[in-house]
Amino acid sequence: MQIFPNIKIINLALWLKKERVLLISDLHLGYEEYLQQKGVFLPKFQIKTVIESLKKILAKVKPKTIVINGDLKHDFGRILKQEWKDVLKIIDLMLENCEELILVRGNHDTILGPIAEKRKIKIVKDYQIKNILIIHGDKLIEKTKAKTIIIGHEHPAVTIRDGSKFEKYKCFLKGKWCQKAKLSGTSRNMKSFQKKNKTLIVMPSFNPLIEGTDIIKEQLLSPFLTNISNFEVFIVGKEEVFPFGKVKSLP
Repeated sequence: MQIFPNIKIINLALWLKKERVLLISDLHLGYEEYLQQKGVFLPKFQIKTVIESLKKILAKVKPKTIVINGDLKHDFGRILKQEWKDVLKIIDLMLENCEELILVRGNHDTILGPIAEKRKIKIVKDYQIKNILIIHGDKLIEKTKAKTIIIGHEHPAVTIRDGSKFEKYKCFLKGKWCQKAKLSGTSRNMKSFQKKNKTLIVMPSFNPLIEGTDIIKEQLLSPFLTNISNFEVFIVGKEEVFPFGKVKSLP
């Protein structure tokens, strides 16, 4: 499904057709091991599901560049044993299917360097393709000439009720973000601001264990998302993506 001109939703990823860029966000690899160390034991299916989902996407598109928009791994302060293995598996699969792999640093990627160096991969704070800026979304940007901004970090989701049954679905969001630009005046003390509207697209987490933030009921994390009532919602089902109208229209 097309979410914006030249930008298509494929499963939990975005595909920039003209530039042949595949964009994935918030894999949080190593999350199972992190939970185990907290005393929460789950069946180990995360890496298998991620690889299967990625292979399905790569069967549909042939990217020149793959961009991981932050939080490739989960643990902040160290690289866990399983985390190291899983990250290298995913990186190797991606490198086999693209010419270039770019890692945009997320707030969980504090010690990603050793893994990136092992495969000679670039880590950047943001990545721009023509008028599209890809940034993780945990911090605001000071300025950009890009007309479209794509972020992760939030892991947006929506809870749908069917009778007495409730189910949470991951979703994409699209709306307007206002960047304030400072204008110079004749007086040094004169400060005024001009609002510049940018198209903002928010991606869900690619990790099957992370359902995400219910955008109706839970507090939002990203500073980009102060008012999302007019944002459009695109819910990701098992096989299809469904446009669900605006956030303010959700039950």
